[in-house]
Amino acid sequence: MPTTEDSGTRGTGALSRLRTLLDLLDQGAPVEAFQDPELSDAEAAVVADATRVALRIRRTLGQHRRREAELAALFDTAGDLARLREPDAVLKAIVHRAKSLLGTDVTYLSLNDAEAGDTYMRVTDGSVSAAFQQVRLGMGEGLGGLVAETARPYSTGDYRDDRRFRHTTTIDTAVTEEGLRAILGVPLRLGTRVIGVLYAADRTARTFTPDEVALLSSLADHAAIAIDGARLLDETRTALVELNAASRTIEAHNEAMRRAEDAHDRLTDLVLRGGDVTDVATAIGAVLQGGTLVHDAEGAELARAGTDPRPPSAEAVTASRAGGRAVFVHGAWVCAVLAGQELLGSIALTGRADLDDADRRLFERASLVTALLLLLRRSVAETEDRIRGELLGDLLTRAADPAGLSARARRLGVDLGHPHAVFVLHTTAVPRARLLVAAARIAQARKGLAGPHHEDVVLVCPAAAPGGGPGPAAAGLAGELRQALAAPVTVGAAGPVTGPAEFADAYAEARRCRTALCALGREGTGAALHDLGFLGVLLGDQTDLGGYVRQTLGPVLAYDAKRGTDLAHTLRAYFDAGASRSRAAEALHVHVNTVVQRLERIGSLLGRDWQRPERALELQLALRIHQVNRHDGPGPGDFAA
Repeated sequence: MPTTEDSGTRGTGALSRLRTLLDLLDQGAPVEAFQDPELSDAEAAVVADATRVALRIRRTLGQHRRREAELAALFDTAGDLARLREPDAVLKAIVHRAKSLLGTDVTYLSLNDAEAGDTYMRVTDGSVSAAFQQVRLGMGEGLGGLVAETARPYSTGDYRDDRRFRHTTTIDTAVTEEGLRAILGVPLRLGTRVIGVLYAADRTARTFTPDEVALLSSLADHAAIAIDGARLLDETRTALVELNAASRTIEAHNEAMRRAEDAHDRLTDLVLRGGDVTDVATAIGAVLQGGTLVHDAEGAELARAGTDPRPPSAEAVTASRAGGRAVFVHGAWVCAVLAGQELLGSIALTGRADLDDADRRLFERASLVTALLLLLRRSVAETEDRIRGELLGDLLTRAADPAGLSARARRLGVDLGHPHAVFVLHTTAVPRARLLVAAARIAQARKGLAGPHHEDVVLVCPAAAPGGGPGPAAAGLAGELRQALAAPVTVGAAGPVTGPAEFADAYAEARRCRTALCALGREGTGAALHDLGFLGVLLGDQTDLGGYVRQTLGPVLAYDAKRGTDLAHTLRAYFDAGASRSRAAEALHVHVNTVVQRLERIGSLLGRDWQRPERALELQLALRIHQVNRHDGPGPGDFAA
């Protein structure tokens, strides 16, 4: 039987054991350390009760420590997610932290696609299967589809054998390829809306504890808020970018509007001030900062501004005319200048390959203003041509009093008091309208008049030199028109005349001269009647025989008068002898060498062609007239004077 001392010793041992249990609890020792076989039955019962209590306290403390660690981890996770700004970085941080907290083999996250009506894999951590990383789950399909559809957590200890989920070949193949068995999925919720699913999975079968479900759910709640915050921040950034872009667009639009308003004011002002096409080219070139070039419908240059503007191609003008818009061809913007369907010309802009819509419309507006100015100019020109034509018609027909004609001419800048020459133009090689246009340009340049009269085109211009004949001017005019029209033009001339009353007679004479030129086969040349020799004398209204003799024999008669010789008599004897030098010598009673010397002198005075048949005939006629005049005695008929 045990003694009292033994009982005290055993009691002391039990108390010691209890202290040991408390120390083990404080140290967090493993469960095995709480077992002690060296006790009596009574002591063992007491110690067993104490051990159970200690183990319960240990479990509670362990749960508290684990919960504290989880809360600390969640707090750290919330802080980490709050610091992230990019959506991709937030998603990667979520799955990585979930893998660290739960200690699973794989964690991943899927997001719902509202348009497609499914959920798709977005981010994974620990995954090795490409098919698994790209899988999409329909709502209600698989564990993840069920979580996304019901907004409730689901877990499975072994997915392959779990019939609670709707299995599909695609999902099962991806899960099998990844080797997953145990899977836990919790919803990512924003209020009542599910935006995705957060998963934790192991490649061995096991059961997820409620604490793990709660932990992953808490992480999912933080993650959903972080995802939404990152989304809102990304949308805000996008909105700011769009706002900045819109602001720049508005600024550019305002600048374009300002430039358009400035150009409109400039173009309107120059039209109201009576500006011309050159002013338009200068203004639009300054606004658009490029070189400008304006052509008429026939390709003639009307105006240019800036440096090195290249003429537009016919293809570019055709393309612009067909589309009704400016076109960019060969480094230049080209716009057809139209009045309805009529092509008036073109305007080209160089140095601005980056012409935006606003500047393009501004350039096209310049073509409209150019069309307006060209129409105004044409209207003014047509009106002026009509007025000039009416004045010309009245001059050539004596349809008004001379004083009234002079006053009308002065209003057009024409001084009828100055000597004028009258030219009648004729050609069959080009349309009459083209000849009229060319004559009008010459008349405008020389301050004259031009227009149609009966079947003729008539040009009246100031005489080149007082007292001079119009023949040389007619010849020069024929050459000028040939070059302008690329066709022969016959020009008959008369004048000079002074005073409105003389123009009708001059026109009739110029018309007869033009007819004679054509009859003589001299189309494409210009001359006056007195340039036609004796034929001109016959066609003239006033028979100026003295003038004819002076024009034909003048140098010989002047030589005789100055030297006291009689070369004219020798020339007449030569022609009377049938152009025989010997018979002429006999008739003159001189040696034949004397006749030869005299004829050489005559040739030097009259020119080498004086023996040509046409010229010889003119000389013989002039000699006969001169002989008759000398027979009548000296006086007004003395042509040698």
